Amino acid sequence: MKIVFMGTPDFAVSTLESLVKGGHEVIAAVTQPDKPKGRGKAVQYTPVKEKALEYEIPVYQPVKARDPEFVELLKGMDPDVIVVVAFGQLLPKAILDIPKYGCVNVHASLLPKYRGAAPIQWAVIDGEEVSGVTTMLMDEGLDTGDMLEKAEIVLDEKETGGSLFDKLSALGGELILSTLEKMENGTITRTPQGDSTTSYAKMLKKTMGEIDWHMEAVKIERLIRGLNPWPSAYTSLKGKTVKIWSADVVAGESTGNPGRVTVTKDKLLVECGENFLSITELQLEGKKRMETAAFLRGFTVEDQTVFGL
Repeated sequence: MKIVFMGTPDFAVSTLESLVKGGHEVIAAVTQPDKPKGRGKAVQYTPVKEKALEYEIPVYQPVKARDPEFVELLKGMDPDVIVVVAFGQLLPKAILDIPKYGCVNVHASLLPKYRGAAPIQWAVIDGEEVSGVTTMLMDEGLDTGDMLEKAEIVLDEKETGGSLFDKLSALGGELILSTLEKMENGTITRTPQGDSTTSYAKMLKKTMGEIDWHMEAVKIERLIRGLNPWPSAYTSLKGKTVKIWSADVVAGESTGNPGRVTVTKDKLLVECGENFLSITELQLEGKKRMETAAFLRGFTVEDQTVFGL
C-alpha cells in the first residue's frame, strides 16, 4: 500500500519500521514540530522524524494538521491509507476522508477501555491483568472509531509503565501489517466500540507521583510501577525529594501512622493505610538511583522517621 505515516514519540517508531520492512511504500512521515530540550535548549528531532530520515522518507511537521494548506498537500499525495500512531493532534474529517481505506490508528489499549493520552500507564496503575493493542478506523472523536483488530498480552507481576510501553510498541508494529493485509483483501471486520466499558486514560502530570501513604500499599505499589520511568512516584525525606522506583507489598496490621518508616540494616518498611511497603529501590534528590541496602550505607534514615513530612 501507499502510506502516509503520522506519529511522534518512541512508541510510534516500531510501527513505522514494520511498515517499511513489510514492503509498504511509506511516501511521507508527518510528525509534531521539533522542540528545544535540555539545559542548552538544543532543538531535538522527534523519534519518528529521526527514523523517517534514516529511511529517506520525506518529513512534514505542520503546527496544525487541519490547516487547509496541509490538507491540500495530503490530498495531492493520494495515499491508500494513513496510519496514525500517537501523533498528538486530532484529525479533521477533511483528512479522514482522503485515503481510499481511511485512517487507521494503532492504539495502546484494548478499546473501548482506556481511550485517551496515557493508556499504558493507567493499565498498570489500575491493576489490569491483561492489556494490548487495538487497530481502529478513525473518526472525528477521541479514540472512538470502529475497532479492526486486537492483540493481547498478560502483564507481568512487576510490569512497569516503561516495560509495557516497549511490549505494546512492538506488538503494534506486528498488528498493523495484519490489519492492512485484511483491509486490502476485503476480509477485515469493523466492530463499533460502544461506551459500556470505556475508561478515559487522562494525561499524566508530575504531581500525580506524590505518594499519599494513607492509600493501600497495593495501590501505592502499582502507582510506583505505572509511573516508572516517568513522571515517577516520589515522597519527601528531611526536606528532600526521594523517588521510589520499586517496592514490595508486605502484609501487616497498620498502627495508624501512614508514612512511618521502620529501618533495619538493609530495608525500609513504610506503613500505609493498609499493609506496608518494603522499598527496594530509590533515589535521593541529586543522587543516583540505587537499591535500598546501598542507599542505607551512605545515608542515615532514623527509625520511625515519617515519609512525606
